[in-house]
Amino acid sequence: MTVATRRMLPVAKPRIGEEEEIAVLGPLRSGWVTQGPEVQAFEREFAEFVGAPHACAVANCTAALHLALLAVGVRPGDEVITASHSFIATANSIRYCGAVPVFLDIQPRTFNIDPPQIERAITARTRALLVVHQLGMPCDLSSILPIARRHGLPVIEDAACAVGSEIRWHGEWQRIGRPHADIACFSFHPRKLLTTGDGGMLTTANPEWDARFRLIRQHGMTLTDTVRHRSDQVLFESYSEVGYNYRLTDIQAAIGRVQLRRVPEIVARRREQAECYLDWLADVPGLGLPEEPDWARTNWQSFCVRLPEGVDQRHVMELMLADGISSRRGVMNAHREPAHAQQPWRCAVRDCDRRQPGGCAHLSESDAAQARCIILPLFHDLTEDEQSHVVSSLQHACKVAG
Repeated sequence: MTVATRRMLPVAKPRIGEEEEIAVLGPLRSGWVTQGPEVQAFEREFAEFVGAPHACAVANCTAALHLALLAVGVRPGDEVITASHSFIATANSIRYCGAVPVFLDIQPRTFNIDPPQIERAITARTRALLVVHQLGMPCDLSSILPIARRHGLPVIEDAACAVGSEIRWHGEWQRIGRPHADIACFSFHPRKLLTTGDGGMLTTANPEWDARFRLIRQHGMTLTDTVRHRSDQVLFESYSEVGYNYRLTDIQAAIGRVQLRRVPEIVARRREQAECYLDWLADVPGLGLPEEPDWARTNWQSFCVRLPEGVDQRHVMELMLADGISSRRGVMNAHREPAHAQQPWRCAVRDCDRRQPGGCAHLSESDAAQARCIILPLFHDLTEDEQSHVVSSLQHACKVAG
């Protein structure tokens, strides 16, 4: 039997059941399937779930990041400090504003921005910080925010993977998205714990920014569909500025409302599964395991391991694929992709020559993580036997590919 025909163990799989199927019948039968009352309800419930004053639903997390950057005033020629080691959307959203990304290196165990690098990256052109909770692991906001505040810089959280993750904040556990910085942006892609097929959310404590998100997500239209349809008078909309079509549909929101109720259960299950991986993989020689700081509770959106020195990443992944196990390489680096390599960018070291062979020496941890890390299967219905199979396959592959 070939790899293509036998059952493969996927890297991720959304948890969707009969409740979601029933939920979509509401908007389908109502005739209101685009952005409307279900979206409004989803926004209220999501804001309550994370503890945020405001939540605004959009088409995807990339749209959320774009709107967040626009709201804090990022314009062409500005610089935004961020991580190269993130899905391409993080850097792309900066480019959408005509701004230049300034890439910082990561901490090898958390895959998040290394805060001590921030200060030396700031210039007169710096407009914002865009920090990432990579793979659901919260970044060190308690170290990042004081630096940003000293320089008067807004901080946007790329929380695409972090729904349900928590940090200990002023002595209590709080969910990512409260927000602890200025704006937090979430993804509802199928690889995330909460999915609406695709979709995103922005949370903030700033009512002016929230109003701006809502204006720009719908072409800059000053009158919402819900207000117009509920009015007993004829109302005409106007368009105050050029906006975008970044709306979420009521069909998606209906699914999201059910999914939101599942998050605590899914997070608890992920944490149990991650403990199994951490325990069972601890004895693999040279294998690097992710570390959760004592002030963080990750949702374990993904479980990423660093292969032993000298072990070929592609060979390991191919051997595991032959065992019926899908995996993914470590998180990508935007500065190594053609779309960004030929565009203006810099690292924290302002006189760094990024053209040197092998890329930027000041992003070495980011490069190493992409080249040596792989993401293992992790999803709600993954059984203990299947996890054991993953561990055995990885152990064998590390020996053969070394």
